[in-house]
This record gives sequence, C-alpha cells and structure tokens, in this order.
Amino acid sequence: MKKIGILHGKERSFPEAFIERVNSKKIDGIVAESVKIDKVMQGEPTEYAVIIDRISQDVPFYRAYLKNAALCGTAVINNPFWWSADEKFFNNCLATKIDVPVPKTVILPSRDLPDDTSNESFSNLAYPLDWEGIFNYTGFPAYMKPFAGGGWKNVYKLESIEDFFEKHAETKQLVMLLQEEIIFEEYYRCYCIGGKEVLIMPYEPRNPHHLRYVADFKPTPEKLQEMKDIVLRINHYLGYDFNTVELALRDGVPYAIDFCNPAPDAERTSVGEENFAWVVETAANFAIEKAQAFELGKDNLTWGKYIQHSAAKKALYK
Repeated sequence: MKKIGILHGKERSFPEAFIERVNSKKIDGIVAESVKIDKVMQGEPTEYAVIIDRISQDVPFYRAYLKNAALCGTAVINNPFWWSADEKFFNNCLATKIDVPVPKTVILPSRDLPDDTSNESFSNLAYPLDWEGIFNYTGFPAYMKPFAGGGWKNVYKLESIEDFFEKHAETKQLVMLLQEEIIFEEYYRCYCIGGKEVLIMPYEPRNPHHLRYVADFKPTPEKLQEMKDIVLRINHYLGYDFNTVELALRDGVPYAIDFCNPAPDAERTSVGEENFAWVVETAANFAIEKAQAFELGKDNLTWGKYIQHSAAKKALYK
C-alpha cells in the first residue's frame, strides 16, 4: 500500500476534498489521509510515499520532519530543501536570466539591527545607502514588501520618498523589497501543478479579498499561451510541483509579480467552486502519479532546472 499524506494546519476545505477525491478514484494500492506524526527519528522513513505540504512554512518542526522524510525517499510536494532556500528576491533575479519580465526590484537591509548584531556587524554596508540611485531605479509609486513570506502581510504602497522612509521605519527587522509599481490593464493568478498543468484565472488584487477572483478579463488564445509558457518556465526553473504565479499585463506584456507561493490559497470560498474543483482534481491526479512512480530509498523529489544545470556544470569539472 502506498500512502499519500497531506500536511496542513487550520485549512480544511482543500485537504478534506483532496483526500476524498484521491480515495474516491479507488486506485489499487493507493490511499490518501491526513499526515499523522507521533515521533521523528533521524534517518527513519515515514509511512508515506507522497506528502503534500501546506504548512511547514509556518512550522519549523514540520520542515525538519519533511526533510528527513524526503531524505528517506518520500516525494514531498514541494521540495522542502529548495523551499527552505528560496525567497522572492532570488526569484526575481532568476527571472531576469530566463527572459521573464519582472518589475524593477531592489533588496534593502532591515531598518533595525537583527538580534545579536551591532553596527560593527555591518562594516561592509555603505551608510547611507545610495538612496538616490535606488529611488531613480524603481521610481514612485512603488511597493515595499518582505523579501520572503506571503499572504499580503507587511505590504506597503508608497507614493514618495517621504512616504518610503515613514513606512520603512515600521518594518523593524524585516528585510524588504522595494519594487516598481506595474500599472496593469489585466491581472491573472495562475496555478501550476506537476510542472505541466496550468490554470489561468482572471484576478483583481484591488478588490476585497473575497471578490478578487471576480474579474472579467478575457485574454486571447495567443495571450493565454504566452502566459502559460511563462508560468511553466518559472516553475521548471524553480522546481515547484505546486505553485501560483501572478501576472500583471502592462501594455500587453505579462510581468511576473509574485511567483513564490508553494502553499497557495486553495480555499473553496476564496477561489470559487470551479477553480477549487480544478485544483482538487489536478492535485489528486498528480499525487497519484507520484505515488505510482515512487521508488523506495530513491530521491523522489523534483529539482528545478536551476539546480540541475548547476549540478551538471559541477560534474564537468570532476
């Protein structure tokens, strides 16, 4: 018997529907359930061939559990080693190298000193920073947001230099991004599952949360294909099995705004019934596919092209 587990927190609608859908298919030798953990021993495998991770970004204990599980062969969705290393600024940097348009973005040191550091810890950092060069690069209006994390927490829209310094003072020890505002005509949120299945959803981030999927943008078939190609390229390089990419169209050009969402919102009440059904069905099919391909003791993780290419280059010099 190959078990598919889903690791989650207070989220209910997606995990419950996912488990029910996998089990309703009655695939011989495949069963799905909510992950149960009563102890974690080093180097000992779990009982799961596949685990879908929806919560370890908030629970370090779960991240450590998943790394051990992956080391012992569990196919963890998403790869916990890459997720631990990933963050939004690196993703933007990578996008510039794979021909994906992104807003002009800079990373800023935290406003307050991190714990257990002093001014001497930053002897390599110029003070003051080249604020003129930074502001000329991004322009205003601009957005400021944490370089890691999600959920629209600590996100600021800034109208001026004065506004920036006032808001930046509120961010304390957070490392922030300052990003050019893309004034868009259309906006899309795109699920990508298994590195091959893409659902492009019209999305209006300026609406209240419960109305953001109520948008009537109607892209042409050619624009849909262009956006799908961008979504797949991003996820192939990052190596995410389950992610969302947000695309803002300015003058017809899709800019990738936010594409580091490895535990994306899949709540029935927010994404809507049709989108919810697609995510549940597609995730169930992919998890079953991964379980059927599972090989005991092997590395069953997905590694992105960035890591694959780096490893291949290293091999050439051995």
